[in-house]
Amino acid sequence: MASTSLSWASSSWLQNHSFSNNVVTDTMKGTDRVSVLKIVAQKKAKKVRKIILKEDVTELGKKGQLMDVKAGYFRNYLLPMGMAQIVTPGLLKEMKMEDERIEAEKNEVKEEAQQLALIFETVGAFKVKRKGGKGKQIFGSVTAQDLVDIIKAQLQRDVDKRIVSLPEIRETGEYIAELKLHPEVTARVRVTVYAN
Repeated sequence: MASTSLSWASSSWLQNHSFSNNVVTDTMKGTDRVSVLKIVAQKKAKKVRKIILKEDVTELGKKGQLMDVKAGYFRNYLLPMGMAQIVTPGLLKEMKMEDERIEAEKNEVKEEAQQLALIFETVGAFKVKRKGGKGKQIFGSVTAQDLVDIIKAQLQRDVDKRIVSLPEIRETGEYIAELKLHPEVTARVRVTVYAN
């Protein structure tokens, strides 16, 4: 097995070419010309990829989140599993448009809830009839389902009984009920209970 060695100083290619910034050639006194090769080390570049997650990844992030991850982690795990993709300008534009559309839908739902709350509050009081007992007592109690039925009869609006919160009503009188129409919108309506 023959070994070959290359002497940098005697290499004709190095002697014939001049180098800039990274290589310095020095000339010594006399007839001997010696080339000294000086290499300036550069900082190793970190290989990071900007990605968007296609699904929730444990201990990394939620679906739709932008992140920087190491190139190897993306290439060897996230990409083959279909959990992420590289961010491109087109993808960023699509994400921005989608975020704007979702925000517009949220605002629209909130405005509808505010209008519905205004309708409920301007109605005045919803009247509930119950069979009377002694004094102010009524038989049974007024429930959220009773209020939902009255709202449907008077306003032709379907309301889920789970959004209605009523105090315990076992007597005649006037009460305040709250309808949570939206996380930020709550309608307060009056409920008047009277005996037959």
